Amino acid sequence: MKFPSIFRTASPSRFDIKPRYYDPVKEELDQRESRIKKQLEAEGKLGDIKEEDRLRNYESGLRGAFSNYQGIKPRDKSVFASTAMIRSLIFLILVGGLGGYIYFGPVIFEYLLYLVAFIAAIYYFSKLKSKAQK
Repeated sequence: MKFPSIFRTASPSRFDIKPRYYDPVKEELDQRESRIKKQLEAEGKLGDIKEEDRLRNYESGLRGAFSNYQGIKPRDKSVFASTAMIRSLIFLILVGGLGGYIYFGPVIFEYLLYLVAFIAAIYYFSKLKSKAQK
């Protein structure tokens, strides 16, 4: 027994698939071909189709799908490659700027500009160093 509620609960959705295309001519042609093959096999004019030949028609389409796999790329060992680290630095600069503006006044923006320039210099130096090692 279900109690009345003001909230609507989700009910499971039904699986209902409808074919997108239907070609009655092709279906009739396939039925005729299979009927004629069975008739010729019954008369002995057509050899039995082996089970292996039937399975060859249903081979996987994924046979060459993973041929371009180049392996897992190695992670960049740079400190600044991590997006979490970059986000943390941006957050610290913003909080430092706000706190510094309250404590020191507008002079803090000059100091933050120097700090950002220093961090950018370290970042580009580490990039150049990693390219030189390769």
